[in-house]
Amino acid sequence: MNDSIVKKITNSSKRKSLFHFTRARNLPSISHVDALYSCNQVNPHLSDERREARREIQFHGHLFVANAHLKISDQVMDATTTHLEFHKYVDKHVFFWPTQLDCQKMLAIYSKREPNEAFAILQLDAQSLMTDFYDMIKLTKYDSGSSPRYPARTSYKKSLQMFLPIDQFEIVQRNDVPSKPSEIREVLVEGKVTNVTRYLQTVYCDSRSLINENWRKHTQSLQGF
Repeated sequence: MNDSIVKKITNSSKRKSLFHFTRARNLPSISHVDALYSCNQVNPHLSDERREARREIQFHGHLFVANAHLKISDQVMDATTTHLEFHKYVDKHVFFWPTQLDCQKMLAIYSKREPNEAFAILQLDAQSLMTDFYDMIKLTKYDSGSSPRYPARTSYKKSLQMFLPIDQFEIVQRNDVPSKPSEIREVLVEGKVTNVTRYLQTVYCDSRSLINENWRKHTQSLQGF
């Protein structure tokens, strides 16, 4: 592990935390296992084909909601990567936003898209989480799961190469990967993040009944996020 990379990425006061956006209905499952699981870890069959709608399954006796795969324009896909390969790769990871502003944008998009759904945000300590899961982390420069508004104007193609292993940060110099902390758009952890309580700083959620009693002291209103 290269401790200096983690320190450099988390040096800014705006990058001291990682933010995980989820549905409030997923909180009982998350708190029960005290972990964040990728879709692939929950059930590999969730990735057998593109999910055109969200999927609801049982996981350790609790509800797990897997988001739909957003449709990505053919124009932004690299010729070496199929849509299914890309979606399957994405499904192997747990996603975090590196700044509050990035996560606020995600909240705004989903709140508009699904006005009747309740959402939640977990704020986690960035340095300790990235240190503990260092070997499983990838970084992206672009929002990997969605399609750009103007596909013909994009300067990159979506491929598996856009997911940069953290130990290659500042070594690999390409247009499709981040080369400095301010360019990091997403932080991904392959597989799962265990012992979430160890890193938990705040739970932003308005559905208090869905929050584990041990986490309620960390709870704040989503409206104040």
